[in-house]
Amino acid sequence: MEPKYSFGCSTSKPNGYLLNPEGSRMIFFEECKNPTKHNLKIHTHLSYTNHLEEPEGYKSSEKLNIYSAWGKWHELRQKGWIEAYYHYG
Repeated sequence: MEPKYSFGCSTSKPNGYLLNPEGSRMIFFEECKNPTKHNLKIHTHLSYTNHLEEPEGYKSSEKLNIYSAWGKWHELRQKGWIEAYYHYG
């Protein structure tokens, strides 16, 4: 079954943070270290957030292939999750 979305060239990958509409959870998408060129994997890390909408408590992690990662990214965006810009340190 083909995905019903397009995300551009094969080097494009979901990267960064999404914040849920309530501001209570944040998910971080990052490329796995040392991936093979033909088997790109993305880690997702779901966290609870504090009153400043900063990551505060770890909930879970998942390793996804590029198509599943884009599917999750687009699904969350359709549910109202917004891109968040957070830098540790």
